[in-house]
Amino acid sequence: MHTSTSAAEVIQLGRISYARALQVQQLYVRRHLDSKDKLHNALLLCEHPPVYTIRTRHSPFEEEQRLKLLGAELFRSNRDGFITIHGPGELVCYPIINLGCFKKSVKWYVFELERTGINLFRKYVLKASSSPDTGVWVGNNKICAIGIHCGRYITLALNCNTDMGWFENIVPCGIVGKGVTSLSQELG
Repeated sequence: MHTSTSAAEVIQLGRISYARALQVQQLYVRRHLDSKDKLHNALLLCEHPPVYTIRTRHSPFEEEQRLKLLGAELFRSNRDGFITIHGPGELVCYPIINLGCFKKSVKWYVFELERTGINLFRKYVLKASSSPDTGVWVGNNKICAIGIHCGRYITLALNCNTDMGWFENIVPCGIVGKGVTSLSQELG
């Protein structure tokens, strides 16, 4: 169901702080809310300096001080997942879309994001799949994390992880017993 009303403008933000990227996202969300036709779908592409994001619904993370000493910023986020890292070498994609242009279902939307990632990695001859833990996986390693925030069917945040060093200090997304990987790591 791809019509002219579901097309998205692609905006390259370059390297931008997580806080500034949130401000830009809010500008695009307001554009949706202020528009009568609601046809302002956008895909913001960027990379962040090192930043650990922690879900706001959790009590303060006990190792926040240790993580701060590593040189990364810490940021409380309203996205899903417990804690993750964004940083250099990671392509971060923030779809700002009105699901009314597609299908008003968050479950459908997450499935479509996963399917898009799986199809992308297939082009690199990687066998990727989805999991009950959400995201796109190569074996037991997450290659593409998905975190969204929804309100009025306007959704935010998809990221594809590529820089692995920062992950050694956390349990990514709170998922114990599974790892993370990157496209460059998988392709050698």
